[in-house]
Amino acid sequence: MARKHLTDHILMVRPANFGFNEETAESNAFQNSKINLSSKEIKKKARSEFDDFVKKLRKAGVGVTVIEDRPRVITPDSVFPNNWISFHQDGTVATYPMLSNLRRLERRDDLLEILAEEFEIEQQIHFEHLENQDLILEGTGSIVFDRFHKIAYACISPRTNEKALDLFCNKMGYEKVAFESVDSKGQQIYHTNVMMAMGHKYVIIALDSISNKKERKEVLAKFKATQKEVIEISLEQMNAFAGNMLLLDTHSGKPLLVMSTQAYKSLTHTQIEKIESYNPILHSSLNLIEQLGGGSARCMMAEVFLPKKVKL
Repeated sequence: MARKHLTDHILMVRPANFGFNEETAESNAFQNSKINLSSKEIKKKARSEFDDFVKKLRKAGVGVTVIEDRPRVITPDSVFPNNWISFHQDGTVATYPMLSNLRRLERRDDLLEILAEEFEIEQQIHFEHLENQDLILEGTGSIVFDRFHKIAYACISPRTNEKALDLFCNKMGYEKVAFESVDSKGQQIYHTNVMMAMGHKYVIIALDSISNKKERKEVLAKFKATQKEVIEISLEQMNAFAGNMLLLDTHSGKPLLVMSTQAYKSLTHTQIEKIESYNPILHSSLNLIEQLGGGSARCMMAEVFLPKKVKL
């Protein structure tokens, strides 16, 4: 089976009870609870941002499976499904150990039943039992995959335990590239996918966040070995979610880089030109979700690499 770089299908969860999660705020410096809206207004605006985003993706030729959130289960971060589940080309589904007790409630079997109507699911590999040992690994938040070269890039944090990462890589056949990434205040960056985005022929990364010179050199060497052009972003741009992007294929076979409008506006003209020399950019306003949830466009999209069922 030839390895795919990209997928043209994603899964997204339409939020019912979106809001500020106190449990995740301690390790997520991107969250900010200061907003002058009622809980009802927050939920309505979050759904509006979500719906506008999905509409743009579908119009651009990306397949989107939208799962409705469960209104009676209070999961304020359910809009970020990429942290608890990932889908792989060989038909494997992986489920992950989460730090927040509230976020553990996001896991749901009916989601797989819906996907199974269109895609082949061969096996599910469970890593969530690692929560009993406080070994946390939050999916494609913790890990930025180079799926073609089978490399798992990860910055170590309270959400990304290196032992859990080792167990994942051994089970799934990935090479580990681990490092520490910190913000301007020296706090560990909670998820790798806010400081780094993997393209087919390039990588967008906040290199200044990797303060250990040896680790930075090792990361850059791996990019060189896999022929990735490095497009560097600043810590300030990272704080505007310029690292939280995802390259997707489309039904027409023309990839595009997906990000939030805030992330797009933080980029320089030169950076935009460089990205667009490879592929177009799609952006959507996600200001409320970014502020309260501390995650952006990439966090909202779970890539579906599962094989499609053959229609008879």
